[in-house]
Amino acid sequence: MGIGMSELLIIFLIVLVVFGTKRLRNIGGDLGGAIKSFRSAMSEPEENKKADKGSEDEADPDKKA
Repeated sequence: MGIGMSELLIIFLIVLVVFGTKRLRNIGGDLGGAIKSFRSAMSEPEENKKADKGSEDEADPDKKA
């Protein structure tokens, strides 16, 4: 029922003919850059939480561990 390998190959060839190799390469690079920035943006809140927690421990010297 799903898309087989032959159907994917036909779709890829149609996209290649429509867009061309140079434009397809640019689209791939742009997509890769977008995914990279999305991943870094998703990991920022975790890094901020760790940094905030560390600064809270330093700010309150009377707090016992």
